[in-house]
Amino acid sequence: MVQQPLYQLGSSAAVLLPLLLIFKEMKNKGEEINIRLAEISDAQAILKIYNEAVTGSTVTFDIVPRSLEEQITWLEEHRGVYPAIVAAQNSNQPGSHPDNSQNNIVGFGALSPYRQRPAYATSVEDSVYVTSNCQATGIGKMILNELITLGRQHGFHTIVAHMESGNNASIRLHQSCGFKVVGTEKEVGRKFTKWLDITIMQLML
Repeated sequence: MVQQPLYQLGSSAAVLLPLLLIFKEMKNKGEEINIRLAEISDAQAILKIYNEAVTGSTVTFDIVPRSLEEQITWLEEHRGVYPAIVAAQNSNQPGSHPDNSQNNIVGFGALSPYRQRPAYATSVEDSVYVTSNCQATGIGKMILNELITLGRQHGFHTIVAHMESGNNASIRLHQSCGFKVVGTEKEVGRKFTKWLDITIMQLML
């Protein structure tokens, strides 16, 4: 199967250059990060990353770990105009084995419908997850920038992001990709016996 390119030729230089620098830095460390469309065979790897966030953080407001069947359904719903993508880590160290489409997945992201009513059809919501031992390495930015590229290619008008207000890493990530804070929802969630606010961010495409 032909894998999707890391970034399309139509991407602006302002976005592409810093991402190439990130890619070069990882390659120099003996690792390459390949961003591609998710496949059903990636379900187990994505599930592991997601459930790590469910049980150990307030990144997601889910409180019960997702099942493999639910993860497969999620992937089936994120094809075509609402894509899911993965970040696969390929090692260049001597004796290493190539990525086989499921192993070495260190992050994933997706565009989802913003709301169900028809008038919202040109708006989408993003989600980005990176495994804990690969956070703060630039992988999240690679995923988010590819989602932005896909959003533009698919003709969407805006991307909205919701994150727990204490998730400073996600807020900084989205700011670095051009998102602006447009609002706050106070104490709309409760997890780990704490009330949680939601910060809303938005990028016009």
